[in-house]
Amino acid sequence: MKALVVDDDRILSDLLAFTLRKEGFQVLQAFDGSSALSAWEDQQPDIVILDINLPKTVPALDGFAVCEQIREMGDTPIILLTVRDDEDDIVHGLQLGADDYILKPFSPRQLVARVQSILRRYGKVTVPATRHLGNLVFDPGKRQILFPDNSTATLTQLESRLLDSLSLRENHYATSDELIAEVWGYGKGNREMLRQLVRRLRTKLEQGPSLAIHIANLPGLGYGLFTKTEPGG
Repeated sequence: MKALVVDDDRILSDLLAFTLRKEGFQVLQAFDGSSALSAWEDQQPDIVILDINLPKTVPALDGFAVCEQIREMGDTPIILLTVRDDEDDIVHGLQLGADDYILKPFSPRQLVARVQSILRRYGKVTVPATRHLGNLVFDPGKRQILFPDNSTATLTQLESRLLDSLSLRENHYATSDELIAEVWGYGKGNREMLRQLVRRLRTKLEQGPSLAIHIANLPGLGYGLFTKTEPGG
């Protein structure tokens, strides 16, 4: 699976590239609009992570212009990155064909969760890396948990998506709305469905021996997967 990261902040770009490579992606990087379009045309990535505020090169192509041109030529999924907390900018980007947006600053784990969620909606198969969570191992590809005593638990597709999203934010909370979008997709699912899914996942986690891991709830915010003592539950 191939991802194109477009951001003129080279430190952030390298961090995002490193994070995506850890998840099994081949990563391309571009630092301005013209090189982004060239990379997209030559390499045909599976997803584009695109900063709105790109440098004024000649020709001057900001993220909106790059998004528009890519969408005119293809249906590659696009996530916009922006420091602008302006509803008009967000709506404009979505109208141009972007699939999602993330406001800076954000965690690399959040980006990976969004990338995987969008690729699933496009029917693209990702091969997430096996993750060590506390004293268990989670294999998203097999939808399986391996406990310390070598027993296993098989997850449903929705349970696996939820644990996948939570594990990408290990020891941090995710909002209920973020989890609903990542598990079911925008416009699908609701908080009661999420609550029930969390309950079922907790039950499967508790099938194994004592674990140094738990799913905590922060009322009014959402849920987090913690591998150390954390308030909430």
